Amino acid sequence: MAKSFAQLRVLAAKARLGAIIGTYHAKSGHPGGSLSAADIFTYLYYNEMNVDPQNPQWEDRDRFVLSKGHCCPSLYAILAMKGFFDWSELESLRHVGSMLQGHPDMKRTPGVDMSSGSLGQGISAACGMAFAAKLDNKDYRVYTVLGDGECEEGQVWEAAMFAAHNNLDNLVVFVDQNGLQIDGTVEEVCGIEPLDKKFESFGFEVAKIDGHSFEEIEAALNKAKTVKGKPFAILAKTVKGKGVSFMENQVGWHGKACNDEEFKVAAAELEAQIARLEAEV
Repeated sequence: MAKSFAQLRVLAAKARLGAIIGTYHAKSGHPGGSLSAADIFTYLYYNEMNVDPQNPQWEDRDRFVLSKGHCCPSLYAILAMKGFFDWSELESLRHVGSMLQGHPDMKRTPGVDMSSGSLGQGISAACGMAFAAKLDNKDYRVYTVLGDGECEEGQVWEAAMFAAHNNLDNLVVFVDQNGLQIDGTVEEVCGIEPLDKKFESFGFEVAKIDGHSFEEIEAALNKAKTVKGKPFAILAKTVKGKGVSFMENQVGWHGKACNDEEFKVAAAELEAQIARLEAEV
């Protein structure tokens, strides 16, 4: 059953809390981009994709590839809330022997469709899945999330050419445009704009949205289903570190975990958000 926007906001806040819990216990990881993409993950898994936690390898499920694989902590939180594994597993993030590693592992983590982490490769895998669906006359759809800094990778554009050439209208590519990457702003490191025109020139239909608005996420995904013969790109403007005041728009939170005091502040902020949002449901 689809969730209301108010319910989705609660779930996204919980996913952000899960990402903070996981990276804190790991003493490493990538909270910034995990928080910026949490709303996208939430909508996909609760209101868009056809998946079954009791049968993760179901042949006709929709597929998801996290191309920016380092931002898996909030995805793991979503998978836990959906019932693919227990929430307590989040505290084992990046530990030796854990099912939850620093990048998605399709062989060890229920609900993960593709191992990823080397930037640029995830979208290629998603294209292969979408092409396989066409060859097999299957109706499942394929979704992938890239980082905006990731779009500096040449392989992204090779995959984009492949997608358009093969009319992969069952493929939706999200770009999480939080504007920051490990070395600074995307604009300063290697500017990618106009990104919409680039995707259009590679044969995509494009929508530009606020990546924290469930209303806009829903509208873009509904539009994607009406487009025939072309892949669809959704350029989602987001805030890196969204939901934790001292992390928002701070490049330093790309790849480090909270210390004890920072964790207390971040967890308290998110728990307060959850309580407030639950009161609005």
